[in-house]
Amino acid sequence: MDILRQIDKNAEKWLLLIFYVMLVVTMAVEVLRREIFAYSSIWGEEIVRYSFIYLAWIGAAAAVKERAHIRIDVVMHYLGPRLKAIFYIFGDVVMLIVAVIALYWSYETVHVSAKFGSVSHGLRISMVWFLMAVPAGFTLMVWRLLQSLARDMRSLRDGTPVFEGDKLFD
Repeated sequence: MDILRQIDKNAEKWLLLIFYVMLVVTMAVEVLRREIFAYSSIWGEEIVRYSFIYLAWIGAAAAVKERAHIRIDVVMHYLGPRLKAIFYIFGDVVMLIVAVIALYWSYETVHVSAKFGSVSHGLRISMVWFLMAVPAGFTLMVWRLLQSLARDMRSLRDGTPVFEGDKLFD
C-alpha cells in the first residue's frame, strides 16, 4: 500500500524526469553529431518530438494535481471557504467532462492508428506508442480531477479552506 501512495504522490514527477532526460540527452547527442560529424538522424528528431509531447501531457496532469494551471482567481480572494469550494468543484466538474470527452476522442485516434498499422518514419515503431501520449495524459488528468473533487467535497463538507495550490505571484 505504501508503494501505491508513493506512485500516487510522485508518478508525474518521475515520468516528467524520464522524458525530460530522454529529450535532453537525445538532443545533445544529435547536436554533437550534426556539428562534429555533419550527420544527423531522423530517429533523434522523432525521439525529441515525442518526448516533448509526452512531457506536455504529463505536465498538464501534474498541473491539475497541484492546481498549478493558469487561472484568474481575483474573485476567489473575496469568497468564503464554502463558496470557494463550490467554485472549485464546479471548475473540476467542467474540466472532468471536457477531459472525458477528449479522452474518448484521443483514444479513437489511437484505435485507428492500431487498426491500420501506421509506423513512425525514422524509428519504424508503431505510432500507437506515440499517439498514446494524449489519452495517457487525459487519463492522468481524469484521475487527478477525481482526487481533486473528493478533496474539495471534503473541504466543503468540513468547512475547511479548499486546496488552492501554490501561488506563482503574490
